[in-house]
Amino acid sequence: MPEVRKRKWGKLVALGVVLAVLVPLGYLWATSLVPGQYNPADMGYADYGGGTHSMGHMDHMGGMSVADLTGPKTGTPDVNVTLVARKQKYQLASGETVDGYTVNGTSPGPLIRAKVGDVVQVTFVNESVPDGATLHWHGIDVPNAEDGVAGVTQDAVPVGGKFVYRFKAEQAGTYWYHSHQVSSDEVKGGLFGPIVIAPATPGEVVATIHTYDGKRTINGRTGSARVDLPAGTPARVRVINTDNTVLRVGLLGSSYKVVAVDGHDVHGPTLTTAAYALPAGGRVDLEAAVPADGLRLVAGASSLSLGIAPTGTDPPSGDLPGDTVDLLKYGTPAPLGFDPSKANRNFEYRIGRTAGFLDGKPGLWWTINGHKFPDVPMFMVAEGDVVRMKISNTSGQAHPMHLHGHHVVVLSRNGVAATGSPWWTDTLEVGNKETYEIAFVADNPGLWMDHCHNLPHATEGLMTHLMYEGVTTPYRVGGHSKNQPE
Repeated sequence: MPEVRKRKWGKLVALGVVLAVLVPLGYLWATSLVPGQYNPADMGYADYGGGTHSMGHMDHMGGMSVADLTGPKTGTPDVNVTLVARKQKYQLASGETVDGYTVNGTSPGPLIRAKVGDVVQVTFVNESVPDGATLHWHGIDVPNAEDGVAGVTQDAVPVGGKFVYRFKAEQAGTYWYHSHQVSSDEVKGGLFGPIVIAPATPGEVVATIHTYDGKRTINGRTGSARVDLPAGTPARVRVINTDNTVLRVGLLGSSYKVVAVDGHDVHGPTLTTAAYALPAGGRVDLEAAVPADGLRLVAGASSLSLGIAPTGTDPPSGDLPGDTVDLLKYGTPAPLGFDPSKANRNFEYRIGRTAGFLDGKPGLWWTINGHKFPDVPMFMVAEGDVVRMKISNTSGQAHPMHLHGHHVVVLSRNGVAATGSPWWTDTLEVGNKETYEIAFVADNPGLWMDHCHNLPHATEGLMTHLMYEGVTTPYRVGGHSKNQPE
């Protein structure tokens, strides 16, 4: 009899241990599930940054819809472009075959050019992208309805559908467009292209960097390419990093200036030979007079380069130097146009990582302020607010952080104040164990994504939103439109 009791007791203990493990796991699994359809304006919890608020996070009655925050609705556009997206096999400029996505039959897609003040109209047609697609104007602070984020500012454009974007080109600079629907797949596969807001000049060179199936390219070409420019020509090299990781770029053959970052001119740029660390999604404009022997743009390894030289000359080759331009002290100071010390909102954006479940899947997941997606902070502002934000990263990996609809100015890094040109950016590389203080004016009402532009990281939960009080959205993530903004 005692042996029977022992066996029964042993089974009860074992059952208790199993339940003690499975019940918490079941709870964590169930609470990690993301609804099949949800309103992005309702996700997470409201963070008012210490500011006052007139309405609740989920009070959407009588608010302004993002669908009404449009660009110019009438008038003849100065730039009128149709872009057709396809899923297909295609050849890169250097001949390799890729099975991915094109815009007007190529990748990168065609360059869109506008001048400051132009009204730009782009008719986007999805011919055959099965998951739907959109166009996001990366770095251009367009009105919210034109931002191109599926489930947030519009529905994904289905196969056979189209969407018309209209916005006024307000800020000269180098930008790019890309899908913001299943973007970790569609951008990687080639659904993107460059856009420049500035008149063409004889020395302009656009260099769009992208990796297709493990092959890194400049303008869709592996290896080395060249552009012929006469000696003495002021060359402005507009470099766009469409990949998911930071890339060291620079010019060989002459010292050069970093004249613009993310569409904003650098104040008082000085000559340098150091490399520039270009974040994923970021852009930089490099300027130098073409010497008699030419220049060479190097992107990462010396095996990927673009010669810029007089006809018949072989521009210098080699590796980039080990030192890197530090924008915290590069250039000279200039007025910001607002006072960050008088901020109405003060936020923290703490990036971490934890084990657990996300949408029922076990793994290591990114966290924001200790919370996993979708239970992340919704940063709440009112139009006209001066906003300060501290972004810190203890996740073990670097993250290129991208806020839609706004440019921010960097105030400090790791407690060291900025002393150079105002460092305006829309895509900020935040390394592991780094802390940045940034500031901006909330002057573009809407519901704006704020996410890591290493796009798989966004898929893994490193994204949230900046939301203006009183703004609503009629769109839903998931649902019949199958919106996946990532």
